[in-house]
Amino acid sequence: MTVGIGSTREEILYLLKNRPYLSVGEIAQELGITEMAVRRHLNNLERDHYLSSHLVRQSMGRPSRVYFLTEKADDLFPKAYPTFALEIIEDLEALKGPEAVQQLFARREERLYQQYQDHVSGEDLDERVQQLAGLQDKKGYMVKWEKQGEQYFFKEYNCPIARIAKQFPLACQNEVSLFERLLGRPVQQVQCIAQGATHCMFTFSAHPGK
Repeated sequence: MTVGIGSTREEILYLLKNRPYLSVGEIAQELGITEMAVRRHLNNLERDHYLSSHLVRQSMGRPSRVYFLTEKADDLFPKAYPTFALEIIEDLEALKGPEAVQQLFARREERLYQQYQDHVSGEDLDERVQQLAGLQDKKGYMVKWEKQGEQYFFKEYNCPIARIAKQFPLACQNEVSLFERLLGRPVQQVQCIAQGATHCMFTFSAHPGK
């Protein structure tokens, strides 16, 4: 889900992004709908952890409950992280040269290896592949894998760094190197989203050295 201006649910999120700490009545007035309808949407959004609320004491009368977005809801709004990261790498290359970019991606590979190695520790290769797929899934790569005979096919249907990898293929090369270190097998990338494929695909054999 991303936030635009369409459904009432999206309109509430957009309103609270611009004006946090509104009450049910204030939201209803802004959107021109009933308070009952607003409460129904607010309850659903709180259930899904997109909203939180607290009571505000009034000078007169009962305390009023006001609503605001959670960190989870903030992720629904557009971000420029890929563009920003790409610009940083371009600036690094301009200032320090290609070697500095190589060192940057090598450092990223080592950091991921340190994060992953204790979690990709199955006794057999199938288990390690499944563990690696789970870790990549958590980072948004949408992984599926299969085994045909002695050959494995590891597919990623989303690449969170595709824009960076398109300009800096080192990102893909380091991913291959990371997989080889974790799985103990030579790995070949045969398809790449950054190069126009519908998904990234990596292949490797059940037998070391093949």
